[in-house]
Amino acid sequence: MSDESRRAVVAALIRLADSTEYRDRADAGTCLASYAEMPEAGATLRRLVLDAVDTYVTRWTAAALLRRMDRAGFAMIASAFASADDQTADWIFTAVEDTVGHSESDLAVAMAECAALTSGDDDELVRSGAGRLLEDMRQALRATDPQN
Repeated sequence: MSDESRRAVVAALIRLADSTEYRDRADAGTCLASYAEMPEAGATLRRLVLDAVDTYVTRWTAAALLRRMDRAGFAMIASAFASADDQTADWIFTAVEDTVGHSESDLAVAMAECAALTSGDDDELVRSGAGRLLEDMRQALRATDPQN
């Protein structure tokens, strides 16, 4: 797909993200996550992860970003996690557990990406959110690990 086509898709998804219908916003977030590396998608993705109206939007947008299993997705999640209220942070972390918590290899990738973001990102929100995510993943792993 050409850059022009990708920008057109992102623009259409940004318009869909402005819908008053929660299902439209969740669909926009799920699809827009595929374009998380594009700067023009960032603000809208962050707004959808932190959706002020419906945690369904938060949950599905966060899961789509996490399924990328890359720096762009984890950075977006970390930034949102750092500034989320308690309820929204719980839903973001539910997406983390559901998306990467069932596979040791996925969890290892998630933890490595978050560890790298704690010192390797210019954005303080990303660094602090990645640190919180990393600690929460460690605690959740210990809580479910029968060896501990």
